[in-house]
Amino acid sequence: MLHGLERLIDLALAEDIATGDITTNALIAPDARGQGVIVAKAPMVVAGLMVARRVFKRLDAELRVVEMVAEGQQAAPGDTLMTIEGRMAALLTAERTALNFLQRLCGIATHVRRYVDALPDTGVRLVDTRKTTPGWRALEKYAVRVGGAANHRFNLSDGILIKDNHIAACGGIAAAVDRARRAAPHSLKIEVETETLAEVEAALDAGADIIMLDNMGPEAIRAAVDLVAGRALVEISGGVDRDKLETLAACGADIISIGALTHAARAVDISMRIDASEDRPA
Repeated sequence: MLHGLERLIDLALAEDIATGDITTNALIAPDARGQGVIVAKAPMVVAGLMVARRVFKRLDAELRVVEMVAEGQQAAPGDTLMTIEGRMAALLTAERTALNFLQRLCGIATHVRRYVDALPDTGVRLVDTRKTTPGWRALEKYAVRVGGAANHRFNLSDGILIKDNHIAACGGIAAAVDRARRAAPHSLKIEVETETLAEVEAALDAGADIIMLDNMGPEAIRAAVDLVAGRALVEISGGVDRDKLETLAACGADIISIGALTHAARAVDISMRIDASEDRPA
């Protein structure tokens, strides 16, 4: 179970239902039963079915939920992703919240898969960043993995990443790395963000384990990789889009991090249709 998922579902349902689903309560008998069918309306990579399942089950634990495709599977328009049978009121009240989760997570996985498919097989690793929707990080980083990329650090406690403002506050790269090295456990790697070849050299001299090349062009990246010469891992970051992946992957770096994997992904179109039947069994 993803960390914090139940709390996030509770918040989402409380936000949508508030003091009650007035429409459903007015129109649907408490014992009415039916089936909901969740259908893809666009090509997509499927992610988050277990979240949609938890939303429906949160309103009625007796609902029968069947996932018709696997996580990470490609779905075409018209494909059935999930069926839900049981109490009609629960189906209708949970519908929008379940679809909101599913559309967003499938959207990220689909977006990421396009990046992965555009990445040449050079051994470079494609990763996300912390540019995620507040409260949704575990889910969005999960969708990134489903799409075929990997995760950078999950939160600020996962690793030391000395960025430009840290360097400014400490008075330079050497001082920042020295302080981090003295404070951190011996097993923790130290990454330093750099913008120039001079900063790359300073990070190397300070003993950085990972050097991030921030918003550098291909020529500067190749020069930085040659300068590092295997003494540290090299990460490319900043301004990376799909059209640049082939060129950047050929520069010899180990990692390419892209905030757009999450923050630029668009929700995909998914809908639920209801099949009502008074005779449908429990």
